[in-house]
Amino acid sequence: MTATVNAGARLDRLPISSFHYRIFWLVGAGMFFDGYDLYVAGGVLASTVQSKFSTVPQNLQFISLTFVGMTLGALITGFVGDKFGRRFTYQINLLIFGLASFAAAFAQDMTQLIACRFVQGLGLGAEIVVGYSTLTEFVPPKTRGRWLSMMAFLVVSGFPATALLGYLIIPNFGWRPMFIIAGAGSLVVWYLRKNLPESPRWLESQGRTNEAESLMQAIETEAAGGRALPPVVVPAPVPQVAAADLLRPPLLQRLVVGCWVLITINTLIFGFVIFLPQFFLRQGLTITNSLAYTLVLSAASLVGCALGAYLSDAIGRRMSIIGASIVTILSGYAYARANAASDPAIVLTVGFILIVAIYVQTAILFGVYTPELFPTEMRLRANGICNTFGRGATVVSPFIIGALMANYNLPGVVWLMIGLVLVQIAVVWTWGVEPRNRGLEDVAAKA
Repeated sequence: MTATVNAGARLDRLPISSFHYRIFWLVGAGMFFDGYDLYVAGGVLASTVQSKFSTVPQNLQFISLTFVGMTLGALITGFVGDKFGRRFTYQINLLIFGLASFAAAFAQDMTQLIACRFVQGLGLGAEIVVGYSTLTEFVPPKTRGRWLSMMAFLVVSGFPATALLGYLIIPNFGWRPMFIIAGAGSLVVWYLRKNLPESPRWLESQGRTNEAESLMQAIETEAAGGRALPPVVVPAPVPQVAAADLLRPPLLQRLVVGCWVLITINTLIFGFVIFLPQFFLRQGLTITNSLAYTLVLSAASLVGCALGAYLSDAIGRRMSIIGASIVTILSGYAYARANAASDPAIVLTVGFILIVAIYVQTAILFGVYTPELFPTEMRLRANGICNTFGRGATVVSPFIIGALMANYNLPGVVWLMIGLVLVQIAVVWTWGVEPRNRGLEDVAAKA
C-alpha cells in the first residue's frame, strides 16, 4: 500500500493536457444546462402570467420553491459528496434534474409545474456545489482562477442561450419547449459523463491510497505525453480537520465570507437579473421587446465572466471582487434612475455595465473563490453550507423583490442590491484570504 500519494502536489505541477480539457468539458457540459435552467424562469414566467396559465403570486411561489429545492440540494450534496465522492454525486443530481425537466414540460397546471420545479431545484443546487469543487481539485494553481471562471462562463452562457431561445420559441410555441431542451440536454450529458474520473485528492483524503495512486499514475502518463514531468514539490503536511473546526477560526471566518458573498450574488442574480423581463413589462414594454432587451443585456453576462477569468489570476480574487462590487454600486445607482420606455439607449448602456460587474463577481464567487477556501476533506460540505445560505436567501428574496417593486418600483430593488454589496466589500476586505497562485493545501494550511 502506498503510504502517501501526494495527489495535490502531483496534480499541481502537471502541464495542461488533454486530460484537463476532458475534465473541463465533462463537468462543463452539465454545468451549461444547469445555467440554462437557472435562467429559464425569466422568460417562462413572463409567458405563463401573460397567457393566464399563472398569476403573479404563483410566479413568486415558483421561484421561491425552486430555491427551496436548490437550498436542500446544496446542503445534502455537500455531505454526500464528501462521503461518497464527487463522481457519484455529480451523476445522481444530473439524472434527477433531467427527468424533472421533462416532467415540467408536460405540467397540466401551475401547481404541477411548481412541484416539478422544486425537484429540478434539488438537482440544480447539487450541480453548482459539486461541479465547481470537482474542477477545483484537478487544475493547477497558476491558472486555477482562469479555468474555474471559464466554467462559470459556461454556466452563464445559459443566460443568453435561454434569452435567445426564449425570444425565438416562446412567442411562437409557448414555454413548454424550453423545459424539453433542458431535459434532453441533461440526459445526453449524464450518459457521456459516466467516464468522469474520481478526484485523487478526495480518494487520498479518504485513505483510499491505492486507488488514488493508480489514478494519479494514469493522469500523469496522459499529461506527460512521453515527456519528463516537473519534480514534485511536497508541501508541509496539513493536519486533517473535523467538522467542528468549521466553527473555530480560521475556518469560521472563511465560512462567514463564503456564506455572505453567496447570499449577495444569489440575490443580485435571482432578485434582479432573473426579473429583467418582468421589470421591462412593468415599464410598458411588450413581451417581445422585453425578451429582446433581456437578450441584449444577457450578452454582458458573458463579458463579465470572461473579464472575471482574466482578473482572478491577474490581480487576484479579493481585489477583483471588491472592484466589481464598487462598479455594481455606481452603475446600479445610475440604472435605478433610468427608464426603459423613455430612455432605451441609457438603460441598455448602464444596464450592460451593471450586468458585467455582477457577472465578474458571479464567475469568481461561485466558480473560483468559495471552493478554494476550504480543505479537501470538507470542501463539498463547507461549500454546500455556503450555498445553502446563498440559496436560502433566494427563497425569500422573490417576495422581498415583489414588495419592493410594488411600493418603491425598480429603485427599491436596486437599493437592496447596493446594501448587500456594501457589506460584501467589508467582509471580503476584513476576512477574505487570497488563494491566487497558491496550492489548495497551502490555502488550507494558513490564511
